[in-house]
Amino acid sequence: MSQFATLDWAIVILYLLGSAAIGIWSRRYVKNMSDFVVAGRSLKSHLGIATMIGTELGLVTVMFAAQKGFTGGFAAFHIALSAGVVCLVVGWSGFIVVPLRRMGVMTIPEFYERRFGRGVRILGGLILALSGILNMGMFLKAGSIFVVEVTGLEGTTIKWVMTALLGLVLFYTILGGMFSIVLTDYVQFVVLSFGLIVTTLFAIQELGWQNIVNGVEKLKGAGGFDPIASEAFGLDYVVWMIFLGLVSCAIWQTAVMRACSARSVEDVKRIYAWSSIGFLVRFLVPNFLGLCALVYFADHAELFPEGLEGEGGSGLQAMPRFLGHLLPSGLLGLVAAGMLAAFMSTHDSYLLCWSSVLTQDVIAPLGGDRMSNRSRLNLTRLLIFAIGIFLLIWSLWYELRQDLWDYMAITGAIYFTGAFALLVAGLYWKKASRVGAYLALVVGLSAVLGLKPIQETVQKILGVGLEWDGEIIGISTVAASSLVMVLGSLAFPDRRGPEPCDETAKREVTT
Repeated sequence: MSQFATLDWAIVILYLLGSAAIGIWSRRYVKNMSDFVVAGRSLKSHLGIATMIGTELGLVTVMFAAQKGFTGGFAAFHIALSAGVVCLVVGWSGFIVVPLRRMGVMTIPEFYERRFGRGVRILGGLILALSGILNMGMFLKAGSIFVVEVTGLEGTTIKWVMTALLGLVLFYTILGGMFSIVLTDYVQFVVLSFGLIVTTLFAIQELGWQNIVNGVEKLKGAGGFDPIASEAFGLDYVVWMIFLGLVSCAIWQTAVMRACSARSVEDVKRIYAWSSIGFLVRFLVPNFLGLCALVYFADHAELFPEGLEGEGGSGLQAMPRFLGHLLPSGLLGLVAAGMLAAFMSTHDSYLLCWSSVLTQDVIAPLGGDRMSNRSRLNLTRLLIFAIGIFLLIWSLWYELRQDLWDYMAITGAIYFTGAFALLVAGLYWKKASRVGAYLALVVGLSAVLGLKPIQETVQKILGVGLEWDGEIIGISTVAASSLVMVLGSLAFPDRRGPEPCDETAKREVTT
């Protein structure tokens, strides 16, 4: 039984009411589409850092990172190290994000149009939105599993928990847009950071450091410490994680939106350099809590009858159930409030991101960009609601047959494999052409083959029993998209060069 008590419920409810109040209050600052999507490009460094980390350190991040710690032990730390180091390099160099900020775009598909034309923008926007919406398809399920496990509720209530969480997020995201997101992210960043630090110290005190190390060694052997030797990872997986570190900070739209919201290029670099700590910690701490759950349930098998393999949905239950047994009442409520804060922080940013992409990069361009600011704002709010309803249905229907992190990496790859080729070639190679861009986007769609249900369907059609690892498919798709971008650009060059909006952007595009 969880130790979640009345005091803990009171803490959580008060926090959620406070978040809703912020959403209502921040509505006064939303006057146009720029205010709603990028907060009027007014983020200073400290707010940008907090909202960047707050968004990327979501409850779903904690859940999938804890699952990797549960299945891989200390070897899972390579994911955190890759994310932190790559983000720091991006902050120092300004790779991709600085040219985008100088161009003044609000979304990555907007850059596609500046560089390759309107058709590429529309296709790229559709693929980005499709990939992003599928990518967050398991967010509600992960959040609901956390609530059910940490509070000790009956498993049959998970559908109602999903609905309640979605309703709260939709409420204040639709009202305040990026302004409400930035304000709540700042508070959530503080609450969640405190909760994770205290929980980590408490877990070490209760289990004992040496007992944790010995437990991982007993259960996983050398593979529990070395990702190359681990059955859960391997060299190809490590390479894939290094690339995903670049994607998560410089190519993924929700992170790039923070760069586009910054006041200046200098603020962009500072935000990324300091956020590298957050990108490191957002994996590292949940990884550790997951491996603590592994050691704990190895000694208390009766509390986790699902088994220690942890693949698919069962591994997501380990960390929150561990916290429910480990933490005392009061502290448990604070941690739960922080985790729910993280859930909302990620959900609101992603909902705003994908709805604004559909509005700005698909629907408005198809209509000749004749939509007024008010119409775009209302359409974006309507799309936020529609995407939310889809996510509820998808979370209830889709059966997770692989680790949550691997599901998210593959669904994201539907977009970012092609986007990587377009951004790098478009920003740093003046010969990149429109035909090459189309080819790279289309080839990137093949990353969907990394999803287990898709693999099973293809295997039935072909009549063969093939097993494709997600990381192999991802790496192969990145290489294929980049190759067709180069070959297509050389074979079918543009008749005229790119037409950036100003001289500064032109210098960045043609460097």
